[in-house]
Amino acid sequence: MKLAITYAILALIATAANIGAQDIVIRGYSGAFDVLVSVAVGTAVGLVVKYVLDKRYIFRFRARNVVHDGQTFALYVLMGLATTVIFWGFEFGFHYLFETKEMRYLGGIIGLAIGYLIKYHLDKRFVFRTGNV
Repeated sequence: MKLAITYAILALIATAANIGAQDIVIRGYSGAFDVLVSVAVGTAVGLVVKYVLDKRYIFRFRARNVVHDGQTFALYVLMGLATTVIFWGFEFGFHYLFETKEMRYLGGIIGLAIGYLIKYHLDKRFVFRTGNV
């Protein structure tokens, strides 16, 4: 139960980093593809934050060296592709349906929550296992 609570808290931190980065981009840039750019930046920020937090506090993973850490991160990103589709589907779906930034962010939060639940199991099985990459 402690692991689930810790994971939920860390997922909230990564979600806040993602949505916060999106909001900063939207406030600073209102040109062509502003929503797409903000979501891409938010996704990148959230991904790095989540990787660092998961690696240290959930899986207690220690890379052997920088190359091993890079390989592990690449595998982490690969496992995140399917969950990113879920997250983006919700966020862009809410954007299309409701046409407000607040509802787009709500869609993003819902999509991230679903994606993070799935991602935990993928990461546990494929990324942060003994003898990976």
